[in-house]
Amino acid sequence: MDIEKKSFEIIGKEMGKNNFNERELAIIKRTIHTTADFEYKDIVYIRDGAIETALELLKKGTTIYTDTKMALSGINRTSLEKLNCKVVCYVSDKEVVNIAKKRGITRSMAAIEKAVNDGVEFFVFGNAPTALFRLKELIEEGKANAKFIVGAPVGFVGAAESKKEIEKVDIPMITVRGRKGGSTVAASIVNALMYMLIER
Repeated sequence: MDIEKKSFEIIGKEMGKNNFNERELAIIKRTIHTTADFEYKDIVYIRDGAIETALELLKKGTTIYTDTKMALSGINRTSLEKLNCKVVCYVSDKEVVNIAKKRGITRSMAAIEKAVNDGVEFFVFGNAPTALFRLKELIEEGKANAKFIVGAPVGFVGAAESKKEIEKVDIPMITVRGRKGGSTVAASIVNALMYMLIER
């Protein structure tokens, strides 16, 4: 904790003056802390009202869907338990694997369909652009009840485009624009939100 505190002090100094409010700054600093990359202060997009919506969902004990086991592992377990929340990842689920094979779609796309069918409202993406594209389609078809999204797929094929597309839907969200992101970044955003509600 002392090392983390010192790291955040260094980040604050090196960031200099900015226009973020306290809660936004907590998210930006944690993404920088996770990546050691100050570009995140320019590429993290936080929609108005998104933080408040996420906190309301966390307070009521929501189920968080994530697209990778790495993001699932990175989301703080103790904090989840304190908030009576749980996190799920379906990419290795037998039913999901079978559906993906049968329909010739990615497991990530099949997993998002299962999450939507299960009534998940809080979605976290760190790796799979195809899943983010699929969620947008399901929202537009009126089949998904997404109330908050973290969109942070990383990579060169579809990542930037998927985030650009999801921003077209009128839902509270936090995204990482461009090619950067990843499971660790997605998890760090969720952790930053949870730490606003609980003592560590």
